[in-house]
Amino acid sequence: MKRIIILFVSMLYISCSDNSDGIPSDEPEQPDQPISEIYQLPLVVHVLHDGENIGEGTNISDERIQRQIEILNEDFRRKSGTRGFNDHPDGGDTEIEFILPKQDPEGNATTGILRKQLIIDDIPDTVPNFEYEKYAFFSYWNSEDYINVWVVSYPDDLTNIVLGKATGPDSDLGGDDLFEKPLPGGAEGIIINWAHFGESNIHGKHGLGRTLTHEMGHYLGLLHTWGGGDCETNDFCDDTPAVDEVVNADEPYIGCGGELVLVTNYMNYSSDAIMNIFTKDQIGRMRYILQNSARRNSLLSSKGLLDPE
Repeated sequence: MKRIIILFVSMLYISCSDNSDGIPSDEPEQPDQPISEIYQLPLVVHVLHDGENIGEGTNISDERIQRQIEILNEDFRRKSGTRGFNDHPDGGDTEIEFILPKQDPEGNATTGILRKQLIIDDIPDTVPNFEYEKYAFFSYWNSEDYINVWVVSYPDDLTNIVLGKATGPDSDLGGDDLFEKPLPGGAEGIIINWAHFGESNIHGKHGLGRTLTHEMGHYLGLLHTWGGGDCETNDFCDDTPAVDEVVNADEPYIGCGGELVLVTNYMNYSSDAIMNIFTKDQIGRMRYILQNSARRNSLLSSKGLLDPE
């Protein structure tokens, strides 16, 4: 079988392109805790593979996908008895859950798992040279109703280097300009290197399924804890200790103002094994996005949440 090489130039570490330092002056208040409503969101998985049989190589198994959804919910719901649990006083349950959709855009029953062989040469020149658009050419559902997650075959030498990326929402919150955004009216979603999707036996510190947790945080409006790289505003969440540089350590250290950096936060680059916290302010920010950002709020009433007629 011909080896498929990804030629896109926009390959990043777990990132949302923190590439600007503009700061809106008026920061809307984020909702206070406690939370009374559980939000459920439909997530469709597009497996873009190298042509193997299901369950082999880049064409990952249904079981691995199901386990990844479980991990995502363990983390977002801070479930006791799982790696996603913490008893930190600033931590909380997001009360956001994810399911594979029950029906597709045409109203037909679906597993929420789509599989296509990824052959770059099949992409016509008319498709914009933007990674999300390239993958959407092969498989995409309307982002007003579904969170698109592409599990992509990257070359082996990019394992532990290119983990994933996500488009950010439009909002009036501070740091909105730090996100990578879709093209106007274009495809958006989350891209995950297949080696880092779900639990795997890869060598390295990102094999426990936390890449999707991190990228989903970006998709729902969270910045890295260091934000734009300054101590004053960093991620616009007051209860994440301020830091002005990339956090990829597994042991706490002193950040801005003499505070210990919260290395276990999901929005760092720390090891999957130690990540286990969204703070209350981060939770409030994600829920504010779901309530107020048009292409996120519509997910709450998606047909994908309902059984087909």
